[in-house]
Amino acid sequence: MTYQLYIGDRTFSSWSLRGWLMLEKFGQPFQTTMVGLYAGTMKADLAHLAPARTVPVMQTPGGHVLTDSLSMAETLVETHPDIDFYPKDPAARALARNLIAEMHSGFTALRDACPMMVRFRWNGFQPSPAVRDDLARIEHLWDLARARHGGSGPWLFGAYSLADVFYAPVAMRITAYDLPVSAASQAYVAAHLADPAFLAWRKASLKEVHEPWPYPLDWPQFPWPGDIN
Repeated sequence: MTYQLYIGDRTFSSWSLRGWLMLEKFGQPFQTTMVGLYAGTMKADLAHLAPARTVPVMQTPGGHVLTDSLSMAETLVETHPDIDFYPKDPAARALARNLIAEMHSGFTALRDACPMMVRFRWNGFQPSPAVRDDLARIEHLWDLARARHGGSGPWLFGAYSLADVFYAPVAMRITAYDLPVSAASQAYVAAHLADPAFLAWRKASLKEVHEPWPYPLDWPQFPWPGDIN
C-alpha cells in the first residue's frame, strides 16, 4: 500500500513540503517523484495525472489522484482513522482545521513577498505593513492553539498534527527572511528547524541545481541556522 507523491523543487516549493510531511511524519509508505516545476516540464510530467496542474500531487494505492494539499490531507484522515492526523479532542480538532484552512487560503502578502527558501538566509528584507499584518495574525493563531491545547509539547496542539504540517513553510520563511516574531513563536520555529523530517528534506534540497536561480535577489546571504560559515 504505497502512495505516489509528485513534488517540485525542495528549495522553493512550500506546498510540496506540506505534501511530503503529511506522509513522512505519519509513517505512510510512499515514493517521491520530482517534476520540473522550474525546469518548465511540469505540465508534461503531470499529464498522466489529470486534472493535476500543480504540485504536490498524491496518487493513492487505489489509483485515485489528489491534486491539492488540503484534499490530500483530508483523504489521509479519511483513509487512516487510526492515525492521529488531527488532535483527538473535538475543540482542538476544530481549531486545527480552522488554522489549516486559513493557511491554505490566506497570508498572500507573506507568500508573495517571501518565497520559501531553505538553503540560506537573506539579510536586508524589510517586511511591508501587509506582511507584518500576516505575521501578527499567524502569531495570534499559534498562541491561541498553544494556550488552549498545546500542553507541554513543542507543537501547536502538543503532539505533531496536520496543523504543524501546514505551518512548517511559514517557519522556514520566518527563518530565511529574519522576520520579527515573539520568543514563543521563535521557539515553535526552532522545533521545525530541528525536526528530523525537515532536516532530511533540507539535506536533499542542497543537492538540487537551479540554472537560472528562480528568485534572484541582491541582498547578502547568511548561513542557515546550524550551518558552518
